[in-house]
Amino acid sequence: MTKFLRLFLAALRGSETNFTSGSINRAIFLLSVPMILEMVMESLFAVVDVFFVAKIGTEAIATVGLTESVLTLVYSIAIGLSTAATALVSRRIGEDNPRGASTAVGQVILVSVTLAVLMGLPGYLFADTILRLMGGDERLIANGVGFTQMIFASAPAIVLLHTLSGCLRGAGEASIAMRSLWLANGINIVLCPVFIFGYGPIPEMGVLGSAVATTTGRTVGVLYQLYALTRAGNTVQVRSTDLTPNADIIRNLIKLGIGGTSQFLVGSASWVFLTRVLSTFGSDVVAGYTIAIRIIVFTILPSWGMANAAATLVGQNLGAGQPERAATSAWRAAFCNMLFLVAVGIGFFIGAVEVVGLFNKETAIVTVAVECLRVFCIGYVFMAYGMVLSQALNGAGDTRTPTLINIVCFWLVEIPLAYALAMFFDWGPPGVFWSVAISETLLAVIAIWVFRRGRWKTVQV
Repeated sequence: MTKFLRLFLAALRGSETNFTSGSINRAIFLLSVPMILEMVMESLFAVVDVFFVAKIGTEAIATVGLTESVLTLVYSIAIGLSTAATALVSRRIGEDNPRGASTAVGQVILVSVTLAVLMGLPGYLFADTILRLMGGDERLIANGVGFTQMIFASAPAIVLLHTLSGCLRGAGEASIAMRSLWLANGINIVLCPVFIFGYGPIPEMGVLGSAVATTTGRTVGVLYQLYALTRAGNTVQVRSTDLTPNADIIRNLIKLGIGGTSQFLVGSASWVFLTRVLSTFGSDVVAGYTIAIRIIVFTILPSWGMANAAATLVGQNLGAGQPERAATSAWRAAFCNMLFLVAVGIGFFIGAVEVVGLFNKETAIVTVAVECLRVFCIGYVFMAYGMVLSQALNGAGDTRTPTLINIVCFWLVEIPLAYALAMFFDWGPPGVFWSVAISETLLAVIAIWVFRRGRWKTVQV
């Protein structure tokens, strides 16, 4: 127990950053722990905002929902660039080229700010038009346009918080990325009620206050990341000269970023379609499905931590000229993830009714959510390998292959299969649930086959 505690504290401190030698199991643990906690903090942003905004009223919730739906483009770019940043920085660190890693981070900052301004400025200027096009009425627009303007104005903070975290993870500084999210979330949690409802000299801002609090938190988080990345004596030390445009690095960054962005958009679009199919069976079905998805997304956060750890390990070890250690790291992370998800799956399968009951007690909704959870659990073993190996390919700089796999599994298999099973074969909602389990299984099989072929070992970034 004492040994575990020491290792856990080492992971939180981030005492190790280069993982090209030593125990692979230790490396996975040291990287996974802060990445898992970072994911938890990221998911808290949306939960905290909705919690406080819900106390204002339905109109405020609708404003947040309409704005966030359009903001998906900003998030997708941020996630794509973050994937690219991890691949580039981890490769340079593995090559024992900290100066090259610092230059790569400088280019990530440059591209992130440029794209964020290009996306955020139109959103700020045409905030009222955006809300109107999304179906908001004039009263909602009048009360919510300030929120939308502030959120789009904060696009640089949104993008940088993601991309700089990707840089830090690639440099092996996952603990700093974690602490930046802790800081950002802590500020958001404290300021949300203060700005929304007013306190002392601070006036009541309503839904706009949520945007101000979130933007403040994210901005402070980004400043902390920039401090860590420019601090003297750090592994990565960005200088002003690193911000000078480098066409080759920018071209490579955008190429990799397009793959990461596409993966996010493909996955998001498939979930939207599945929800649309389920909506034909009534609101109880959609509610049950939504509850099940929220439970699954939160409980598999550790899995994403292991997947991101695999990406960093693959990138660093390829840079160090150790492709076999890179492969072993990915397979080991996938196996650990499988053990975790099997345990979670068994727990959910047995205790699905009790878990869902924590969120809702209505019989019709609980029945749907329980069935959804149990079907998804069957695909957990395969999902464990699919998510880790896909991220490992991203870490190697091969973002194109996971994109193609996603298109095949989610658009060419999952969506048509969901519609066919639910509608033509009269399976109803379970048909949609089984389409997800089947497509995730197929994704894992393809990812395993691609990873075994080993072409990712020769990708240059």
